Amino acid sequence: MAANTVFRAAGLTKIYRMGEVSVHALRGIDLELSAGELVVLLGPSGSGKSTLLNILGGLDTPTSGEVFYLDRNLTIATDNELTRFRRDHVGFVFQFYNLIPSLTARENVAAVTEIAKAPMKPEEALALVGLGERLDHFPAQLSGGEQQRVAIARAIAKNPSVLLCDEPTGALDSQTGVVVLEALEKVNRELGTLTVLITHNAGIADMADRVIRLSDGHIVEERANAVKKAAQELSW
Repeated sequence: MAANTVFRAAGLTKIYRMGEVSVHALRGIDLELSAGELVVLLGPSGSGKSTLLNILGGLDTPTSGEVFYLDRNLTIATDNELTRFRRDHVGFVFQFYNLIPSLTARENVAAVTEIAKAPMKPEEALALVGLGERLDHFPAQLSGGEQQRVAIARAIAKNPSVLLCDEPTGALDSQTGVVVLEALEKVNRELGTLTVLITHNAGIADMADRVIRLSDGHIVEERANAVKKAAQELSW
């Protein structure tokens, strides 16, 4: 494994059994992700993107194959070990913000920093995503894009080495989505956090260091962008 490899997956399969039916979500995925990269997982619904992200993040386990985080084999980790791995090393951003309505932006972020080993100050994390002026606003007082940026601040405030984002702009119009992508770009650049971003939107792939395209549980294309576009140059 290369010195800067964060994740290495070999032969990952995932089969969900629903009664008599077996759904093959992943069919033999081999993958390496490196420190500091911004990687886009691209593909239509049902291609296996979310399943792969959930396995990397310790939210799910593969049916077969192995996945390593640094030198740790997550495939044989216990539930308690996976919980600790998620808590200490991984930040998650989902399509829906999942903020606590009765807490301010600052308090939503602080809820995570209380359980982290070496957290940022909530104010620092919110400033990084451009919300330094909105610390004491409640979710209902924030736009969708601002709420998503609070969710990003919450994810990065525990100083994770990995940020996993599942359709973070899926519920937003493109103008607002670009602002959210700029926040992710800044986190990746300034903190050096390995950032993996799922989307079905091909336009977003232009901001990545590397694009991995999935279809029907397979990786069908992997390419590096010779020239990365800045998030603000994107449109869809």
